[in-house]
Amino acid sequence: MSRHGKFCPNCGSNSIKWLIPQMGSIWDCMDCGYHGAVVIEDEELAQEIRKKYLKKEAEK
Repeated sequence: MSRHGKFCPNCGSNSIKWLIPQMGSIWDCMDCGYHGAVVIEDEELAQEIRKKYLKKEAEK
């Protein structure tokens, strides 16, 4: 089953919310702290980003 929606461009998480709609497209990620205007809508791309992010975090 495919998830649809918005994903964080930094970590691939779908725990991203639209922050202050009056300011335009500003998004905030609950997982990595990303704050910006860009989001990913492609689930496959988001999964690849998520894998790379988690691998990088595990190496820290």
